[in-house]
Amino acid sequence: MPQPSAQVTAAEISRIAGVTRATVSNWRRRHSDFPAPTGGTEASPLYDLEAVRTWLRARGQTSAAAPAEELRTLLRLHPSAPAAPLLPLVLATSRRSPHELTAPADLPDADLAARADAAVADLAGMVPQAETAPFTAADAAVVRALIHCVREEGAQAALDVLAERELEDSASTGTYRTPAPLADLMARLLPADTARVLDPACGSGTLLEAAARHGARGLYGQDALPVQAQRSAVRLLLAAPDGEVAVRAGDSLRHDAFAQPPVDAVLCNPPYGDRGWGHDELAYDPRWAYGLPPRMESELAWVQHALAHLRPGGYAVLLLPPATAARASGRRVRAELVRSGVLRAVVALPSGAAAPLHIGLQLWVLQAPEPDGRGRTSVLFVDTGGERQPDGPRNRAGSPGKRRRHDPLDWGELTGTVLGHWTAFRADPGSFSDEPGTARAVPVLDLLDDVVDLTPARQVRALPVDISPARVARQADEYRERLTEQAGLLARAARDTWRPTGDSPRQWRTATVSDLARGGALELLRAATATREKDEGARWRAENAGRPVLHGTDITDGVPASGTFLDGVPLKSSPVITEGDVLVRMFPGGTGEMARLAGEADTGVLLGHDVYLLRPDPARLDPWFLVGFVGAHDNITGASTGSTTVHLQPGRLRVPLLPLEEQRRYGEAFRRVGELRAAARRATDLAREHAGLLTTGLTAGALLPPDTAPRTP
Repeated sequence: MPQPSAQVTAAEISRIAGVTRATVSNWRRRHSDFPAPTGGTEASPLYDLEAVRTWLRARGQTSAAAPAEELRTLLRLHPSAPAAPLLPLVLATSRRSPHELTAPADLPDADLAARADAAVADLAGMVPQAETAPFTAADAAVVRALIHCVREEGAQAALDVLAERELEDSASTGTYRTPAPLADLMARLLPADTARVLDPACGSGTLLEAAARHGARGLYGQDALPVQAQRSAVRLLLAAPDGEVAVRAGDSLRHDAFAQPPVDAVLCNPPYGDRGWGHDELAYDPRWAYGLPPRMESELAWVQHALAHLRPGGYAVLLLPPATAARASGRRVRAELVRSGVLRAVVALPSGAAAPLHIGLQLWVLQAPEPDGRGRTSVLFVDTGGERQPDGPRNRAGSPGKRRRHDPLDWGELTGTVLGHWTAFRADPGSFSDEPGTARAVPVLDLLDDVVDLTPARQVRALPVDISPARVARQADEYRERLTEQAGLLARAARDTWRPTGDSPRQWRTATVSDLARGGALELLRAATATREKDEGARWRAENAGRPVLHGTDITDGVPASGTFLDGVPLKSSPVITEGDVLVRMFPGGTGEMARLAGEADTGVLLGHDVYLLRPDPARLDPWFLVGFVGAHDNITGASTGSTTVHLQPGRLRVPLLPLEEQRRYGEAFRRVGELRAAARRATDLAREHAGLLTTGLTAGALLPPDTAPRTP
């Protein structure tokens, strides 16, 4: 009996055809021969996939779906096919096996299935629980799609697609992927000579892959979900082909696959809030050397599990929720970790550093006891997650303070701050120089109170700040003078008189940005996503690693480029901004500006993935004129689409068709409006910082109230 075709939604049809969902809706309304729904509901109909493909071919609409989307669709055609048999095939394809899987299009279905079997025969043992039945001719379409996906988009894209269905069907909670920059930071907290690393909740293998990038060659992982263990195994075998890779499936706390021998380090982002971690059955487990973890404290079980696997002096770095540092139920275990000198550092991360994004997570750095029994008398606390403080009084390192919640996360700055303090502390804890409000080495005895609260914000703010009253008063005077000067600049920026056009608004012919681009009046550019893993893209990413990147939030806040390009970012190319370019945010919303003119500070910066670049021909378009009209609220609203996530379609923006001389008049007006906005923003920032300094001075006892009469109630 022939296998029934899969059913697809309108959204899936749009991805297969490479069009928008609105186009699919138009097809349904305008073409009577469009396939009728075969399932679903009236609000969310389903369509027969083969019927849709036949209709698209008849109209000459070839598939524009990315290889990963094609693989996802074909897996729907084979709902009974598990992901496990295909995972070794990803590894075989990536390794360019001798079975010529790199040219699947020329092979008959039966031959392709046989060669796929031969290719994975020697690799199946490397992937946990991947023993499966042989491939058949019926699997050939999926095999071809998988090989194509690996070749065009890389092994990781194929691994993600294969894992999707298994993860959706699992009941796992509290488990999130560790972002690559955070995984890199955690790996760099380990000593440089770390060789053997374990992750007992390895997920997709991000942390172990980061360890491999920094020189580790023994990579050991375990995960409760078989598909995650399989996915991690393939990823690590690709990342460290010459290393020792061992990944096992199973519950690490109940069925530890790596009890011996000990490792140099443990990296782990364990599940959060797991109330069924095995409290009763593991009550007498020898791993609980620092106290039985309470039933509600699974995170402290993972901490002790990590310590139990370390060689003497080995390090563990875990990503934990902030409640672990302060919950009353975990006080006794925390006290033992502190008293024994095992806990070395706690780092508070900003919200948005990792999922769940609304919570500022923490990094705990632990070190197993050493044979010489050297005592560790202090714990390092670093707080990178607070609000930005005013410029004065500045901290001892001269840094301007912490990040505001709406600021983009600068991973380069964050990594540098954390590693700088950790390196200094690890080299000589006794001479560590505290940084008020950011970093403090707290004596162990000061932590062993009734609550044993290890929250970094509490510990770094407990440090008495050495404020000179005279210096604070002098800084307050300087702020007042700067604010008075800025208020004058704001008044001058608002001095212009604006005349009405007449009894009715002026009307003019317009053209879309797409029309202007086709006519050569401007170029419309944006960053290109890395949909294909090719050497050219890899070289470009390597050459531009560390280069500044401008994001949409920088336009909103009116600040220079705040991002830094990382080699692991999925871009294959991005335009370099030049002075005179018009920069437009992709996502409307908020109260900030939507567009700005690139200045000298923006020159040489890479364009972020969420920004469009309009490069006008100055002989035909005045840049300030273009900024003013494309950034107008009504224009942005009319060119935006989406319901849940609204994004701008830049080609739909409309620009008046005016002579260049008249454009320049409007451009000069928009330039003055821009000066007014900038002056208002600077005055607001100065007023906020001045108020912050005054509040700090009053509450710290450095300033007296002014000599004015109290307000009458």
